[in-house]
Amino acid sequence: MFNGLSMHLGNLSLLSDAKTRSVSPENFTGEKGKGGQAREGTGANAARDLGMGWKVSPSVVVAAGETRVLADIEGEGAVQHIWMTPTGRWRSSILRIYWDGSETPSVECPAGDFFAYPMEPKGRGFFGVRSLAVCVNPRTGLNCYWEMPFRGRCRVTLENTDGKDMTLYYQIDYTLTRVPEDAAYFHAQFRRRNPLPRGEVYTILDGVRGKGHYVGTQMLWGVHSDGWWGEGEIKFRLDGDEHPTICGTGTEDYFCGSYNFDAGGYTDFSSPYAGMQMLSKPDGLYNSQQRFSLYRWHIMDPVRFESGLKVTIQALGWRGDGTYLPLQDDISSVAYWYQALPAAAFPKLPEGLDLEIV
Repeated sequence: MFNGLSMHLGNLSLLSDAKTRSVSPENFTGEKGKGGQAREGTGANAARDLGMGWKVSPSVVVAAGETRVLADIEGEGAVQHIWMTPTGRWRSSILRIYWDGSETPSVECPAGDFFAYPMEPKGRGFFGVRSLAVCVNPRTGLNCYWEMPFRGRCRVTLENTDGKDMTLYYQIDYTLTRVPEDAAYFHAQFRRRNPLPRGEVYTILDGVRGKGHYVGTQMLWGVHSDGWWGEGEIKFRLDGDEHPTICGTGTEDYFCGSYNFDAGGYTDFSSPYAGMQMLSKPDGLYNSQQRFSLYRWHIMDPVRFESGLKVTIQALGWRGDGTYLPLQDDISSVAYWYQALPAAAFPKLPEGLDLEIV
C-alpha cells in the first residue's frame, strides 16, 4: 500500500495507512487527541473568559540564551511541512534538526536563511518567496516543504542567541509511516565570509562524506564595490574531483537568470525553482552596499555524488580595462542536500557579530 510520502497531484487520491500528526504550542508532543488542552500559555489572558480549547497556547516565548525543543518525535516517518514566524533578529534564531538519535545536527542555520528569507522585513518591506520547496507569505509566514525522512527519531530545536526574549509561533506537520530503504536524510548547512578575502573563492559546501544528492542553494550577497558583482562561476567537485565536473558560466546564470538580472534595472523574480530579490536599493543601478537574496532548488536536477561533494562560487566584478575584479563582498549561504548517515560534523557556526547583518 502507498506509504504517504513523496506527495504530488498524481498520487493524492491514493489511500494510505500513514498517520498524520502535527506538533505546535497547542500540542507539544503531536500525539493523537492531545491538542487544544492547554490551561496556560501566551493566549491564556485573552482566553480567560472562554476556557480550555480557545487558543490558550498559540506560541512560545524563547528566553534569551535558551535552546527550545520544538519537536521530539519518536517512530518512523517524515516531516512534510514546517511553518513558523519568529520575532526579533532572525540571524539570532538558530534552527537545528537531529535525525535518529544523532548528537550532531544535520540542519544548522539561522531560521530566516533556512527559509530563503535571510533578513526580517523591518522597514525594508515584504518580499515573497513563491517556490515549490519554500514559501514566504505576508507578513512573516516562513514555510518549507522539503520532505525529511527519519527512521527512529526527529528532534527540532531553536536557540535564541539574542540578548532579548523572542516569541515563536510554529507548526511542524509530519507523517508516521514506513520509510523506503533508499531514502536519505535531509541536511542544511549555513556559512558566511565577511568580507571574502581578495582572490579567494567562496565555499558553499565542503567536507561532505558519503553518498547523496545536492538539492539547493540559498545566498545573501552584500556588495562592497560599485559595478556588477555576479561574473563568478559556481563549481561542483564530485567524489574527489581536482577540477569540477559541473562548472557554471556566471552567478546570475546559476540562479536561472541572465545578463545581470537587468531588465531595465535589477528585476526581482520568484519562481518554483529559482529566485532573486533585491533587499536594499541605494540610488544608482550598480552602486556599492546593495544586498541580494537568491535561491536555486535542484528539485528536477539534483547533483548526485557517491563519496563526497565540494561546492564553490567565485566573486567577480569588472575593472575599467575589461578584466575581472576579484571582490571582497559579504556572502552567506545555506546548502541543502540529502545523504546517508553518519554525516561529517559541520564547521563551527558563526556567532554574534559574525552573524549579524548591518
